[in-house]
Amino acid sequence: MSGAAVLEGRGLAVAYGARRVLDGLDVAIAAGGVTALCGPNGCGKSTLLRALAGLQPLAGGEVLVEGRPLAGLRRRARAQALAMLAQVNEVPSGLTVFELAAYGRHAHRPLIGGLSGADRTAILDALDATGLRAHAAREVAALSGGERQRAWIAMALAQQCRVLLLDEPTTWLDVRHQVELVAALKALNRARGITIVCVLHDLNQAAALADRVLLMREGRICHDGPPETVLRPAPLAEVYGVEMWRLDHPDSAAPLCVPAFAPAQRRPREVRS
Repeated sequence: MSGAAVLEGRGLAVAYGARRVLDGLDVAIAAGGVTALCGPNGCGKSTLLRALAGLQPLAGGEVLVEGRPLAGLRRRARAQALAMLAQVNEVPSGLTVFELAAYGRHAHRPLIGGLSGADRTAILDALDATGLRAHAAREVAALSGGERQRAWIAMALAQQCRVLLLDEPTTWLDVRHQVELVAALKALNRARGITIVCVLHDLNQAAALADRVLLMREGRICHDGPPETVLRPAPLAEVYGVEMWRLDHPDSAAPLCVPAFAPAQRRPREVRS
C-alpha cells in the first residue's frame, strides 16, 4: 500500500439544518488500501462517505482526488476517479448483468454510439473479476443478494475507477453472502490495487477486510489505525458505550469483537428433601 493520499477531506463540514454532522473533519485515504468507517448509528459515517464521493453538499472544506479539487472535476473525470455504491440500489426490470455492468462505461464512451471493443473487454473483465461472467445474460432481479451486490461492484469495476466507496455493502445479506462479498472485495483490492473505503457495522468484517479502521463518534474520528490497534475493548467502549471483549482468530490472529452480553440469570438449583 502506497503512503500517497489518493482521496482527502480537508476541514469537511456538513450540516442538516441547524445540526452539524461533520465540523472541520480531516481525513486522508492512502492509495491501494482498504479503509473501514465504523461507529454507532448517526455518528456521521455515511455522511462522510457521501462527502468524499462529492454527493453531499458541504458547509465548509473541500475534497481532493489525487491532489485535485473534486468540485473542479468534470463529471466524466470524476467518474473515472471514483465510484460509490449506496446501501440500496434500484434495478430496472429486465436489466441483465451485462447491461448493468455496461452502465459503468458511460464515463469512457462518446454520447452517441454503441459499445466499443474496449468497452466490451472492460465489461467482461469486470464480470470475470466478480465471478459473474457465466451469469452475464441473467436478469439482475433473478440473482441472489450476494450475486446482486457483486453485479453492482462489476459495474463499478467496468467504470475503471481508482477508488471504490461502499456504504454498508453487506446489509441485507445472509451470513454466507456476507462472507463471500468480503472475500471478493479483499481479493479485488489485493489483485488490482483498487482503493476501497467502506462503511461497515460489523466489526469482525472490518477486521477481516480492512487495513485501516476509523472509529467515529458524533462526527469525529476518535481512533484511526490498523484493526489490531483500534479494535480493542477501551476504544470500542469509548465509541459504542458498551463493554466489548476482544478475542484472537485461531488461524489469522485477527481481532474478533464480541459484545459483553450479561449472562442469563441462572435458575436456583432444585432442592430435594
